Amino acid sequence: MKALRRTVFWQSGAVILCGLVSWVAAGSVAGISSLLGGLVCALPSMLVVLLMHLFRNQQAHPLAIFLYEFIKVSLGYFIRKEGKKQVNVLVATSGDTGSAVANGFLGVEGIHVYVLYPRGKVSEIQEKQFTTLGQNITALEVDGTFDDCQALVKAAFMDKELNEHMQLTSANSINVARFLPQAFYYFYAYAQLKRAGKAGDAVICVPSGNFGNITAGLFGKRMGLPVKRFIASNNRNDIFYQYLQTGVYSPRPSIATIANAMDVGDPSNFARVLDLYGGSHAAISAEISGATYTDGQIAETMKEVWKGNHYLLDPHGACGFRALQEGLQAGETGIFLETAHPAKFKDTVEKIIGEAVQIPEKLQAFMRGEKKSLPMSKGFEDFKRYLMSI
Repeated sequence: MKALRRTVFWQSGAVILCGLVSWVAAGSVAGISSLLGGLVCALPSMLVVLLMHLFRNQQAHPLAIFLYEFIKVSLGYFIRKEGKKQVNVLVATSGDTGSAVANGFLGVEGIHVYVLYPRGKVSEIQEKQFTTLGQNITALEVDGTFDDCQALVKAAFMDKELNEHMQLTSANSINVARFLPQAFYYFYAYAQLKRAGKAGDAVICVPSGNFGNITAGLFGKRMGLPVKRFIASNNRNDIFYQYLQTGVYSPRPSIATIANAMDVGDPSNFARVLDLYGGSHAAISAEISGATYTDGQIAETMKEVWKGNHYLLDPHGACGFRALQEGLQAGETGIFLETAHPAKFKDTVEKIIGEAVQIPEKLQAFMRGEKKSLPMSKGFEDFKRYLMSI
C-alpha cells in the first residue's frame, strides 16, 4: 500500500510538473488542466479543496477567480459524495496561516474552521484577521506557544473517539494539501529568472519556521525544478540550523522573537525533509544550507535595507534577505521569499525604521472589526471536551 501511494504521488507529480511547465511557459489551458488533474490525483478527494485558500486573496485576476470557484464547487461535490454534513478544519497558526485559511473558507457551506493561536504571541493585525470574521470561523486563543497549538491539532487526529464524532482535516503543512500547491510559486519564480536570462545556478532562500514552505520547494526540485540549492533562514528558533551543524535533531520549546511566524521549536515538516533525503544528513546538507539571526540582527537588516534601497522588509523577509546576501556564492543568482506585509508588524517595524508604516485598506478593515475568541488551555482534554460538545 505504501508503495502504491508513492507511485500515485510521483505519477501525479509528473502531471503537475507538466501542467506547471505548460502554464508558466505558455499560459496554456491544457497546462492548467494538467495541473488541476495532477493535484486531484495526488490528494485524497476531501483534502483537495484546501487549495482554495491559496487563491482567495488573488481574486482580482480572472484566472484566480476561475480556480477559486472551481475548487469551491469541487468542495461541495466531494462533501456530498462522501455523505458528510460538515468538514471541520483545524489550523494552528503563529500568525499568517490562520488568516489565509480563515479568509479562504469564510462563508463556505459545509466547512467550519477552528483557528488555534498562541495568546499574546501574534501581532494585533494578525490576530484581527481571523478573530473578527465570525460566521463559520472560530478562533481559539491557546494559553501556550505555537508548538502547543500544533500539538493539539495533531493529538485531535490521533483520537479515535473524536474522529468518530466529527470529520476532521487540517490546513497546516502537516497536510500535504497545504504545502504541495506552494511548489507552483517556485516554478513561477524560476520562470521569471529564465525570462530575464538569470536562471543559471539559482538559489532560493526561505525564511523557515515549520518548514512547510521550503518543503514545497524541495518537492518541486524532485519534480524537476532546476534550482541549484536552498537556504533555510531561521530566527533564534534555529533547530534546523543546529541539525545541519551537528547531524542531531534536538527540538526545544520555542522562543518569542520579532519574526513570530517562525517561532517554532519542533518543525513538523522536518520528518518530511528527512524522509525525502533517505535520512542522510550529508545529502540534506549538500542541497540545503542554513543561517540563524537574533532580533538585533533582523532589525539591523530591516533598517539598512530601508535606508539603502527604500525597500521595507518585514522581520521574516529580513531573515531571508540577510541569509541570501551572506550565503550567495560567485556565479549564483538568488531569490529570497518575503512572507508577509510589513504593516502586519506595524509597531515593531516603525520602532526599527523610525518612520510611520502605511496600513493597506484591506488590513485597516480588519482592525475596525471586533475581536471574538474563546480561551483554551494547552491541555488536550480541554480541547477534546470542547470539540465533543459541538
